[in-house]
Amino acid sequence: MDAATTIRTARRRSGLTLRGLAARAGTSHSTIAAYESGSKVPNTATFERIVRAAGFAMDTTLHRRVEADGLARGDELIAVLELAAQFPARHRPTLDCPVFGR
Repeated sequence: MDAATTIRTARRRSGLTLRGLAARAGTSHSTIAAYESGSKVPNTATFERIVRAAGFAMDTTLHRRVEADGLARGDELIAVLELAAQFPARHRPTLDCPVFGR
């Protein structure tokens, strides 16, 4: 979710107008409108102040980025898929095991 969508959603869910949210956040309604349209992007402190003014809190969680042998996660997935392509699957035409439920 981007800043524009988050601000618009927070304002609408709080039942505030552009002017109402702007007054609570200490900014102008035209600035809020610009943030909601995406023509301007607030810095982190401003973004948090606006969301709090709408009555919401920003909760964040840090997750460690998985890197193996210096490869980013997406690059690692590509490497695994390329390796898997080197081993073609061979399937038997019939099953040699019992089928469940019979």
